[in-house]
Amino acid sequence: ARRQKEGLSPRTVPGTSPTTAVSKASAQKNLSIHGTSIKLPLPELSKVNMSADAKIQELGIELPPAPAPMGVYKPIVIAGSLAYLSGHGPVQPDGTLMTGRVGDDLDLDAGYQSARQVGLTMLATLQSNLGSLDRVKRVIKVLGMVNCTPDFLDHPKVINGCSELFAQVWGEENGVGARSAVGMGSLPGNIPSEIEAIFEIS
Repeated sequence: ARRQKEGLSPRTVPGTSPTTAVSKASAQKNLSIHGTSIKLPLPELSKVNMSADAKIQELGIELPPAPAPMGVYKPIVIAGSLAYLSGHGPVQPDGTLMTGRVGDDLDLDAGYQSARQVGLTMLATLQSNLGSLDRVKRVIKVLGMVNCTPDFLDHPKVINGCSELFAQVWGEENGVGARSAVGMGSLPGNIPSEIEAIFEIS
């Protein structure tokens, strides 16, 4: 306080400018554990503000082809600032569908991977119709359906494959929305999972 009253510049670490000192301070986060204050580095600003399209490239994700309708419906309908995605299945990069029943010929991990592949397929539809995944502001609602045996009880863990993918692409704040995960006696073409969702877009 005395240095400021006398018009002196703030104290800096030797070899640094006041600007450098401030920028270094702003790049740390204070954390108190049992009364002891420690500083943790914050994520780089470029990582925090990374676009969804750039995140896809960083993760090395290959999107499958956007699927054509398999019935009398549209894969996506845009109404105002909302994009409604019809139920999607797990389309693979070669255009074929993953198949199988969780709890029968597929285990939990295989079910999880199928839901993640459904998420990738949904991203392909969004990118194809919106031009860029950066137009998605947030995930509003996800409905996940699992083709499984009556005694299979881990439907939410299967659909996490899709939800965790969305969280990777858009971050936990905007990539995680409301959700339902339910079991089904069967799904079209014996696919392991089918997911529909609502997104807010710009």
